[in-house]
Amino acid sequence: MSSLSIGLVGLGKIARDQHLPAIQANPNLRLVAGADPTAGIDGLPHHASLEAMLAAEPGLDAVAICTPTHLRYAQARLALEAGKHVLLEKPPGATLSEVAALVELAERCPGTLFAAWHSQQAGGVAAAREWLAERRIERVAIEWKEDVRVWHPGQSWLWAPGGMGVFDPGINALSVATLVLPRPFFLRQATLEVPANCQTPIAARLAFMDADEAPIAADFDFRQTGEVIWEVRVETDAGRLRLTHGGNRLLIDDEVVVDAPTGDGNDEPSRLAAMVGQEYAGLYARFAELAAAGRSEVDVAPLRQVADAFLYGRRESVEAFEG
Repeated sequence: MSSLSIGLVGLGKIARDQHLPAIQANPNLRLVAGADPTAGIDGLPHHASLEAMLAAEPGLDAVAICTPTHLRYAQARLALEAGKHVLLEKPPGATLSEVAALVELAERCPGTLFAAWHSQQAGGVAAAREWLAERRIERVAIEWKEDVRVWHPGQSWLWAPGGMGVFDPGINALSVATLVLPRPFFLRQATLEVPANCQTPIAARLAFMDADEAPIAADFDFRQTGEVIWEVRVETDAGRLRLTHGGNRLLIDDEVVVDAPTGDGNDEPSRLAAMVGQEYAGLYARFAELAAAGRSEVDVAPLRQVADAFLYGRRESVEAFEG
């Protein structure tokens, strides 16, 4: 496989923490430049915009777009029309309509379009999907709880329209659930707790039913203190399955089947961040494969579930959030 040259668009926290090291660690990828109106990375050629980067780097093969969601459609369209492969940080767009338009455009363009759901690359997810494929689901419980002040310090965009609030991490849980559960499931009830000074929820409780009427409950909360909880529990007719650590540890009937490394930092955030780093490594390996094959891969199921929650959910006002 020949080296794929990549430009990084949007040089904020997620780009620096996850995309940059994942690209640099992959021998099949070569980071060529970055584009951001305000930020740069030492040692990396910098451009003020994607337009400027494309003009200055005509040999660029691909771009990874890590900008806020409301900017991604226009940037992805520009890159696809320029014949580039495009990786979209999650969620792949601000609206489902934008993503549908990009999928249609990618079918007419030579480049690959890839929606990057990092939690789907977690170590235990593929095995969980295989084990559940032939089972009857009886009940599912999803818990995704973390401290927003630890994981998203000072990120005010989370609380604006399109920022998704607690669904920014919650969509990771839904990306796992929509992949591993063998039948589609549908929202039946939702409560969204929205701080008085915000536009997006700080917590959410969701109730789904799958096609066979098995109940699926999800509990997302940004106010968690202490230990992070990223877990999916499934009761079936043939045993119990648990995915913990964001999907990196798989247990069946309390026996550990997969235990992916969670990093060796001195504290839990460091260890879990290292674990997420391995997921991004998997994303970029997949992106390189798709680009080499000339195929696109855009999973909209997680974003559709979040859109349903905002459409169907009941809002409850809670105390103002001070970050």
